[in-house]
Amino acid sequence: MTYVFIHGLGQTSSSWDKVITHLPTDIPIYRPSLSDMVKGKQMTYQNLYNTFESECTYMKMPLHLCGISLGAILALQYTLYNPQKVASVILIAPQYKMPRLLLRLQNIMFHALPQRAFRSTAFSKRDTIALTTSMKEIDFTALLKKITCPAFIVCGQKDRANQNAARNLANTMPNATLCFVEGAGHEVNIEAPIALAYLIKDAWFYA
Repeated sequence: MTYVFIHGLGQTSSSWDKVITHLPTDIPIYRPSLSDMVKGKQMTYQNLYNTFESECTYMKMPLHLCGISLGAILALQYTLYNPQKVASVILIAPQYKMPRLLLRLQNIMFHALPQRAFRSTAFSKRDTIALTTSMKEIDFTALLKKITCPAFIVCGQKDRANQNAARNLANTMPNATLCFVEGAGHEVNIEAPIALAYLIKDAWFYA
């Protein structure tokens, strides 16, 4: 099996470092760099997902997927399309139907930010805007009940933008458990890495 950690839009694969430090050291971990996956390709969500799905074919099955924000969407879609390959999934700050108004407001903010604001993130300013624009049609609502593997829905207590989606996922997916991380906002893996590591260990190793 392989434990896959998928970072968010404004993060990099190293955003998982502090979480992984508190996990068992003998587990096979893969942390994809999402920006590397789309180098030389048109920046769209579909291209990103297709490359991620292709990368997963080289991993030892079954997969335990853990994704945050954009990474959660990728993990959710992969689980929907490849249920026989996924042993469990952890979705952090998730969305299953993209809120168009929120995307529009995000893109307005991204346009206003200088290029240097994106230097520490996986994607450039141009690629960030192109990627989020391409995500507006995402809607997995009708498929959620098909996910029958153990699912753990995690959201920061202060992450109000994603709490409703987290609750809806937990209420719709047959074997889902909902957890809120006290004191954390959207980037739970950065803001509360130890608390998140304990949740992951409870889900994957102590169940």
